[in-house]
Amino acid sequence: MPLTRITSISGKAVPVAGADMDTDRIIPARFLKCITFDELAGTMFYDERFNADGSSKGHPIDAPCHAGACIILGGENFGCGSSREHAPQAIKRSGVQAIVAESFAEIFFGNSVGIGLPCVQASRESLARAMEITAAEPDTQWTIDLAEMTLSCPAASFLLSMPAEPREALMQGKWDAVVELMNAPEAVAALAASLPAPSSN
Repeated sequence: MPLTRITSISGKAVPVAGADMDTDRIIPARFLKCITFDELAGTMFYDERFNADGSSKGHPIDAPCHAGACIILGGENFGCGSSREHAPQAIKRSGVQAIVAESFAEIFFGNSVGIGLPCVQASRESLARAMEITAAEPDTQWTIDLAEMTLSCPAASFLLSMPAEPREALMQGKWDAVVELMNAPEAVAALAASLPAPSSN
């Protein structure tokens, strides 16, 4: 069961500015009762985007100029708060393919990489400039290159960073631990056979 090698992501970006974007804001608790993650499509940042009556608050994600954006430009400590795996699932199921932020909460980062959602870091200055370019020209096409570790568009290029191990897992198509186990039944069986029998005490 092969996985997609993720080496680059290209498309429009949408700015979601601000530090400490926690998982409760990314996916409100009432959506956690879903049966499958597919039901989370469209729910990301729901309470940030909509009033109680369903009317729009004018969030950048819902701006017509950002329609179809697949890259989020975020801030510091993105994904902090409770360690709910629904948060990156909601983002990915809503059509986002990558997040660029100043820094990420560790558990959110791990949950994201585990579903093939790259989280890459850029400096505060680079993000501010990228947001300026996107605000002025929302149709700007950005490319995240995991090999070169750059975020670029025709007008600018910025350096990115990401820990080596998850970066290699994405690029080699080895980001899903469950699939990795399913693809190695002999190794799993050998390891199981090598383990001592559980004690009856």
